[in-house]
Amino acid sequence: MSEITDRSSAETSPSEPDPPTMLYLIKQVELSIRARMDEVLRASGVTVLQYTALTVLRRRDGLSSAELARLSFVTAQAMGEMIATLERRGLLVRAENPDHGRRLSISLTSAGRTLLSTHDERIAALEGTMLADLATLEREELRDSLNRCRVALSKV
Repeated sequence: MSEITDRSSAETSPSEPDPPTMLYLIKQVELSIRARMDEVLRASGVTVLQYTALTVLRRRDGLSSAELARLSFVTAQAMGEMIATLERRGLLVRAENPDHGRRLSISLTSAGRTLLSTHDERIAALEGTMLADLATLEREELRDSLNRCRVALSKV
């Protein structure tokens, strides 16, 4: 028997478990990220979801509650509660938008920006740890692949 045949039969051996699915691996990465982000954010009293919403506002100031909910991966109802909590803490503010009638625009306060900046370095270090074993090209390919997966699922 040739080496190729031996290798091929060994690769399909019923005694070896199937490799984990991509969905399983992505979920495991997400759970690991969330656990470590919880550790980083614990002292400031914000949750990962609140932190996500604040970082979205840092990138795109003046969003409506519905837009912020969509970009932060939560329901509109959950976002309404989150906005109220973050506003009470002085991390964001709602103001009437003169261009959109009754729509309220949400913006970070200086306290919100300060909170984010206190965590920037540790969050960047977490991402660096996650990607440490990947070369620059692999990082770019991973980002591109994940973006394509995200777009594909947004069409479903």
